Amino acid sequence: MSAFVEIADELIGVVAMSRSDGRDIAAYVLRIVRDGVITGEGPTTRGRIHFSRALDAQDATWCARILTAITVADEPVSRAEANALFEINAAASERSDNGQFDDLFAKAIVHHAASASGFPVPSRTIALSPDTAIESWAPTHAACLDLEVLEWIASQTRSKFRGNPTVMKLFAAIIGVATLPLAQLPNLFDMGM
Repeated sequence: MSAFVEIADELIGVVAMSRSDGRDIAAYVLRIVRDGVITGEGPTTRGRIHFSRALDAQDATWCARILTAITVADEPVSRAEANALFEINAAASERSDNGQFDDLFAKAIVHHAASASGFPVPSRTIALSPDTAIESWAPTHAACLDLEVLEWIASQTRSKFRGNPTVMKLFAAIIGVATLPLAQLPNLFDMGM
């Protein structure tokens, strides 16, 4: 639990989650961030003005701190954590974080996809850093990724994806369609846009 010392005990539910591994706790806390984004209330919004359905720089910082905490830093991003990030992305209709969450979101999803497909991935502190280009460590072709992982990403993008050109480009890179013109990407995914 020491990695989460800076995060209030009520956020991680120490007692309820004491038998879980760090990635389970991280997924749990990410869902608390999601709840704060949805309602504008809760432990992640205390002491500041926060509107419902809004994601700001502090929310993005919470996500980054959770995903790079020392207890999970050397583990690949889990499916549960990735699902929680898709839920946060879907919940946030307003953004005021200057793209910080989108960068983290795309890198975390690729980190999970690469790892789940059997590729070695760098530690989260390197891979998810805003200073690290995703191209420096991510697989470059969809043929390299496990089919089940690609199907999972496709299902998530259909049901929980808010289109953003930067994130769309990054997802396109991992599924091997980076050569398509950006205007064709919405046709590739049924994003409900």
